[in-house]
Amino acid sequence: MGDKAISGNLKKLTIDTGRSETLVVCFGEMLIDFVPTVGGVSLAEAPAFKKAPGGAPANVAVGVSRLGGSSAFVGKVGDDEFGKMLAEILKLNNVDNSGMRFDHKARTALAFVTLRADGEREFLFFRHPSADMLLTESELDKNLIQKAKIFHYGSISLIKEPCRSTHLAAMKIAKAAGSLLSYDPNLRLPLWPSEEAARKEIMSIWELADVIKISEDEITFLTGGDDPYSDEVVLQKLFHPNLKLLVVSEGPNGCRYYTKEFKGRVGGVKVKAVDTTGAGDAFVSGLLNSLASDLTLLTDEKKLREALLFANACGAITVTERGAIPAMPTMDAVQELLKSSRS
Repeated sequence: MGDKAISGNLKKLTIDTGRSETLVVCFGEMLIDFVPTVGGVSLAEAPAFKKAPGGAPANVAVGVSRLGGSSAFVGKVGDDEFGKMLAEILKLNNVDNSGMRFDHKARTALAFVTLRADGEREFLFFRHPSADMLLTESELDKNLIQKAKIFHYGSISLIKEPCRSTHLAAMKIAKAAGSLLSYDPNLRLPLWPSEEAARKEIMSIWELADVIKISEDEITFLTGGDDPYSDEVVLQKLFHPNLKLLVVSEGPNGCRYYTKEFKGRVGGVKVKAVDTTGAGDAFVSGLLNSLASDLTLLTDEKKLREALLFANACGAITVTERGAIPAMPTMDAVQELLKSSRS
């Protein structure tokens, strides 16, 4: 092998190693969403369903990768056709799936999801139990978690044991390794035994997060009915001393942000919405991708506002297509939308 070939290979190695310095590891559920083939109907009225890969943490992992970032997914699926399909989808999207595990007894989770004509989303879940709920601590890829610049998770993995304890153990590993902990509760009430259980568990890990993203509905739920638009409510009830950034997503209206030093709002990017599935996950992936490259965003308001406008554009592009993973945007698409919205 000539010197040029050797130096070329070394260059490649350097680039690959550098990528892990911006690695976003997403922990939790990956499942199959079944979406009606026509819009605006209830699940009972749907004439047929189309299968789509889903699960918020997996959506975020794909979202980061689509933007050119480095991401990995840690979770469990069934050792069945759907589970194998999901592992392959991650691979095709350049997401490291080495932290995925396959359960021989439980099936991959299924969710039937629709956006009814009245604008309400309807969910029907098949998890009795599903493989994602059965991930154990001994199955965690600790080395992968320790490489995370950002460790991202939701709250669905807190619903049942053994996954709940595994989730807490994974957070502990990431924190000890110096990862930034990112939390999107992603409330799905039908999955919880009760509202009280949901509120208690979601808040049980609240003060461990460095970055939290919540929606207006989640503010109302977590505060027991308080005004989700009040800065005072957010700062007094949801901001905690360890938090570096709290973001409230407001769909097409953009988002609000809160840090210890500053707070404000960044407007949304106007598009024609077709399907809102995955918009919040695309927003999170846009924000985390920016953060993984530059943690000074957390203390520089101008940079943070730019990153949040970028995240808003990621969410906006996703609502122009059906499904979550198929609609996750590329860097070029986001920059194009931002350019056209400014002109």
